[in-house]
Amino acid sequence: MHNRWVLRGVELVATAAIFAVVWIVVGSNRSYIAVPVPDMLKTFWSVWTSDHLWTDALPSLRRLAIGYVAAVVISVSLGFLLGMSRRLRLACLPVMGFVRAIPPVALLPIFLVVFGVGDVMRISIIVFVCAWPILLNTLDGLGELDATMMAATRSYHIAGWDRLFRVLLPAISPRVLAGMRTSLSLAVLLLVASEMLASSGGIGFFLFQSQQAFKLSEMWAAVILLGLLGYVLNVGFSVVERRLLRWHASTRRD
Repeated sequence: MHNRWVLRGVELVATAAIFAVVWIVVGSNRSYIAVPVPDMLKTFWSVWTSDHLWTDALPSLRRLAIGYVAAVVISVSLGFLLGMSRRLRLACLPVMGFVRAIPPVALLPIFLVVFGVGDVMRISIIVFVCAWPILLNTLDGLGELDATMMAATRSYHIAGWDRLFRVLLPAISPRVLAGMRTSLSLAVLLLVASEMLASSGGIGFFLFQSQQAFKLSEMWAAVILLGLLGYVLNVGFSVVERRLLRWHASTRRD
């Protein structure tokens, strides 16, 4: 535990040092994007403790949470459905391979036409894109299940919900959580991109409007918030993952 907190401290110090060096280099070139750090931090505090917290930050977090949770539920359920039916899986694999190869940002105009401007479009694109890593990892996990373990479940007549929640889900949970970690970063990316493309509120919208109006301090305030959001989500996910996988060998080694 102590070593883990030391590593977190090193991460923060190293990140701050790199940021400071980059900022000094940018400032030495007198770039117009180089805003004094005190002004940037002051703007960050004033922006995100004002009405923008309610009109931009919290709505973005709500869309992110709904889209991500929906992606997890849908992709794990679909993964089990395909994983348990070889014929269905083989029939769907070509379509899945084609669709998942499309760059996520390229899908935004299509979702905009289909769903229009609104939260449905932004949440739907998050669900669609984030589902793929989880779905594929679920399929891989089911495909790698130990044959001896599966034979033991049949021998002891473990079936139905007991088999699902006591055997299958724990067995593939490392794979599923790996897909969920990848999807979490994709969710933040798609949230910001969708809000920049068509929105009247949100962190992405605030960032884009600030950049268009050359309000550089406010633009950096949005960038800092997104960086903090990504870091906090990653740390929180690591904590949850470590607790869920206490039994797993890789977690014990960490």
